[in-house]
Amino acid sequence: MSQTFHKKEHICLRRDIETLFSAGSRSLSLFPLRVTYRCVEPASEQPAVKVLLSVAKRRLRHAVDRNCVKRRIREAYRTQKNLLCDSLAPDVRLHLAFVWLADKPLPSALIRQRMETALRRIAENLQKEAEKTEENCPVSDEK
Repeated sequence: MSQTFHKKEHICLRRDIETLFSAGSRSLSLFPLRVTYRCVEPASEQPAVKVLLSVAKRRLRHAVDRNCVKRRIREAYRTQKNLLCDSLAPDVRLHLAFVWLADKPLPSALIRQRMETALRRIAENLQKEAEKTEENCPVSDEK
């Protein structure tokens, strides 16, 4: 998979954002990031994973700092998104939100490490859920 992060991979629609943060979503916190994710209905011509980045003005007052943190999160995701995308089933679509929790910019290496851990955990959780649904709904070949 290529290491790109195109506009079509961004969550832009308000209804998608509201759905992502509504009931039924899962989240995990790995300081300085909180990751919220939700499986969505597959739609044609959509990437497997769409992402939202959020760095609140309340956390980082200066725009320079917010932009720097968003750039670091984007870069960490872009270089490691294959950890998640390669483990997804072909019919699964996922929306992710990365929310910044720290009160100051942190080093790129730390963000990259936490991003890797988060993506691996999400992949494991989705795989466990898929195995549970397969166990609960066995496919019968009878006609």
